[in-house]
Amino acid sequence: MLWLYNFGIFLYNLVVKSIAPYNSKAKLFNQGRKHLFSILHEKITKEQKHIWFHFASLGEFEQGRPVLEKIKVLYPHKKIIITFFSPSGYEVRKNYALADGIFYLPLDTASNARRFIEIVNPEIAVFTKYEFWHHYFKVLKEKNIPLFLISGIFRPNQMFFKWYGGFYRNMLNCITWFFVQNEESVTLLHQIGLKNVELSGDTRFDRVYENAEAVKPLPLIEEFISRAPVLLAGSTWPADENLLTQLTLKHPNWKFVLAPHEIGADHIRQIEKQFPSAIRYSVLQKSSADKQVLIIDNIGLLSALYQYGTIAYIGGGFGAGIHNTLEAAAFGLPVIFGPRYEKFQEAKDLVLKKAAISVHNEQELEDAFEHFSSQPAFGQMAKDYVKERKGATEGILKEISKYLN
Repeated sequence: MLWLYNFGIFLYNLVVKSIAPYNSKAKLFNQGRKHLFSILHEKITKEQKHIWFHFASLGEFEQGRPVLEKIKVLYPHKKIIITFFSPSGYEVRKNYALADGIFYLPLDTASNARRFIEIVNPEIAVFTKYEFWHHYFKVLKEKNIPLFLISGIFRPNQMFFKWYGGFYRNMLNCITWFFVQNEESVTLLHQIGLKNVELSGDTRFDRVYENAEAVKPLPLIEEFISRAPVLLAGSTWPADENLLTQLTLKHPNWKFVLAPHEIGADHIRQIEKQFPSAIRYSVLQKSSADKQVLIIDNIGLLSALYQYGTIAYIGGGFGAGIHNTLEAAAFGLPVIFGPRYEKFQEAKDLVLKKAAISVHNEQELEDAFEHFSSQPAFGQMAKDYVKERKGATEGILKEISKYLN
């Protein structure tokens, strides 16, 4: 199985390089790893111990951020290194102030893993939610470096739990401690003989709760809204935007704020064609209050925008899966999203609490919109759900601190 895994890494690298001239993400992925070890040698003092945080992308960064920031408060002298696998995480957070170094993660080969860990010299390693890399995990275990998985979530259909999944189960044996989100994950790990598991919950609850408590006003947004009710659509894709088009026409007294997941020029122009009454945030002025639709054409504003919402629509549910529902719920917004949400425990919980509705088509979207616009109490249910589940960070830090000098 190892040869197949190694071949998969090799093939992945080959595909990325071949499409890099035509794909912006692949280009960033490829360029970010050029001369990476030279950069690491230049920026990192090899003799210095580091706390290594790895994140797949931006969402995982926000998930692990409360733990990272708490460690920095408790151990201000410790040096922190962050790695990202995806450009969508690295490019947004490459200047994050609390890290002493932020890099792309070299691809998981035996030589890369050994070289990287020798340079970074981790005191501990912290991975968030998922990403299981055979060679990195193996070297960490060989060197007796504690490895923690925080906000982990496991499902029965994963390779770890298949009769033929021994290679992948061996990766899990390298993890010092699992901090998982739900009981199902605890049970699944116990069934394969792993007892070093704690049901800690999801650190994102801490993050979004803190964000909602400390959010700053956005005067231009307030001027645009002008006391109207607002549907705030976050991380939308074309399928979501198509679904929302008719809703704006049927409800001219509402304001609609669209924050698309992709903000490339072509996509923004396509949204403007779909919504003739729209204006871009980048050209928003105080005199723009007569517009009905606002298109957010930058990154990093979404989490603060929810303070002005009445209802949230979360994108991604007609593709690989929905994006972050908790940011909206923390501000007391009932949530609507597409059909693909089964991988997200918080989405399933919000549906059960009737603070969220999954829709498949325009009529179901209209029905959900009417339902939530006439019953604001469901938003309070969403907010209470977030408040009840915060506190994961404290439990995780209690255990991790045992491994920090």
